Amino acid sequence: MLATGLRKGLAKQKCVLYIERFGLNAGISTGFPGVPRSKKKVFIAHGPQADEPDSLIVRFPADQPLVLDSGAAIAPLQIAYQTYGSLNEARSNAVLVCHALTGDQHVANENPVTGKPGWWETLIGPGRIIDTDRYFVICCNVVGGCLGSTGPASLNPATGKPYALDLPVVTIRDMVRAQAMLIDHLGIDSLFAVVGGSMGGMQVLEWASTYRDRVFAAMPIATAAKHSAQNIAFHEVGRQAIMADPAWAGGRYREQAQRPEKGLAVARMAAHITYLSEPALQRKFGRKLQDRAAPTFSFDADFQVESYLRYQGSSFVERFDANSYLYLTRAMDYFDLAADHGGILAKAFAGTKTRFCVVSFTSDWLFPTADSRALVHALNAAGALVSFVEIVSDKGHDAFLLEEPEFFATLRGFVMAAAKARGLA
Repeated sequence: MLATGLRKGLAKQKCVLYIERFGLNAGISTGFPGVPRSKKKVFIAHGPQADEPDSLIVRFPADQPLVLDSGAAIAPLQIAYQTYGSLNEARSNAVLVCHALTGDQHVANENPVTGKPGWWETLIGPGRIIDTDRYFVICCNVVGGCLGSTGPASLNPATGKPYALDLPVVTIRDMVRAQAMLIDHLGIDSLFAVVGGSMGGMQVLEWASTYRDRVFAAMPIATAAKHSAQNIAFHEVGRQAIMADPAWAGGRYREQAQRPEKGLAVARMAAHITYLSEPALQRKFGRKLQDRAAPTFSFDADFQVESYLRYQGSSFVERFDANSYLYLTRAMDYFDLAADHGGILAKAFAGTKTRFCVVSFTSDWLFPTADSRALVHALNAAGALVSFVEIVSDKGHDAFLLEEPEFFATLRGFVMAAAKARGLA
C-alpha cells in the first residue's frame, strides 16, 4: 500500500502566495455590522490544510478505494490524523476519538489554524481521564471534512480542481469505514475504546455495530441512534443559507476566488443556538446591551447575545469550508442505525461483547435524554453490558465539551473499569 505518515507543515511560500491571491493580508470582512474585521491570515478551507495538513496523513491509492453506501467510491483517499501516546506491545491500548460536526483531528494539541488548545484537552493528555501515558489515542478528520481528509475542498485528481459537489455524498458509516482503513494501516486489530460526542457519538455507535468484534468499550455521548426530524430541519436551514449566498457559486467558489462567508456564518449562528440552552443564554446574556446604554433603534447588534452569535458566525468562516458543512450535516441527517437493521435497533448490536457507557445531559434539547434512553433499551435488549448516566447541567448540548465534574467522574470510572477488564490497569 502506498501510504504516507509524514507530518506535513505549511510551506511558507505557498501560504504567502495564497494570502496574496485572496487578499487576506488586509483582514477578512465579516459582512456583519458591529463585528470587527478578522486579523487572521490563513483561511483553512481554501488553503493548503485541505490537502497538506499540519498532521499525520495516510494516502490510499486508487486500487484501495473507499466504497460508499451510495455505491460510489472515493479513490485515491487521504486521511489526516493525530496520535498521542504510544501503542503497547500487545497493541491493545488504542483509543479512537471521533469528532463532532465542526471538530477535527486536533483533539489534544494546539490547533494549527486557530492557535487554540485541542477541543478535548480537558479529557485527553498525560495524567488526564484518557491518559496518554497509558493509552495510544488516535483522532482523524472525517471524510468529507476540510482539515486534510478527502473532502469537497480537496483536489480532485481527475480534474486538478477541488472536488466541490463532485465528491460523492458520504454517510456516518462511510466515515467509519475510512477510519477502519486507518486502523488497519496502523496494524491495530482491536480498539480498547471508541469515544465521541454528537456526530462523534454517531460514529461510536456505527463502530460498535459494524465492527463490534473490534471495539472493547464504547462511549457514545450526547448523541442518538438516528437524527430527528427537528435536527434535519435545522440542518436544512443552514444548508439553504449557504446555497442562497451568491458567492457559493454552485459550490465552485474556490475557483472564483471567493467564498460564501455570509451564508456559512448564518448557518453557524443558527446551529450554535441549538448547542446552548435557554437557561445558559439567560445567565450569560439575558437582555443586556452590547457596549451601549440604550437601544440604537437600528439593526445593529444592540444585545450582547446578537453580538455573540455574529462573532460565532464570523470566526467560523475562517476555519471551516462551506461545502464540508453541507456534506457533514447531510451525513448526520442520513444516520438511522435501526433502519439498517429492519427497523429494530437492538439488532444493530446483536451478539455484541462491547461494554457501553451512554451519557446524556438534562438541558441538551438537540439530543435529549429520551434518545439516550431509547439507545440503552436497545442495548439491554441485545444483552449488552451498558451503563447510563444523565448529567444534570444547564449548559446544553455543548456540555460534553466543557468542564462538568460529574461527566468527568463518570468517564473516569468507566475507563478505569474497562482498562482493568482489558488487562490495562
